Amino acid sequence: MPAKSKSQQKAAGAALAAKRGDIKKRELKGASKSMEKSMTEKELHDMASTKRKGKPEHKSDS
Repeated sequence: MPAKSKSQQKAAGAALAAKRGDIKKRELKGASKSMEKSMTEKELHDMASTKRKGKPEHKSDS
């Protein structure tokens, strides 16, 4: 599942780094913290590897 915004892609990247042990899990905040707990490494990789070009900074509510 591709990321819908730049911020979602960045959060997935941080969660993936924590899941792989590159950063400490306690350093995560907000969305990346819940993503790390609820998503598999493959799901995080797919979301984090989304191209940023043309994506909004934040996902709109609509």
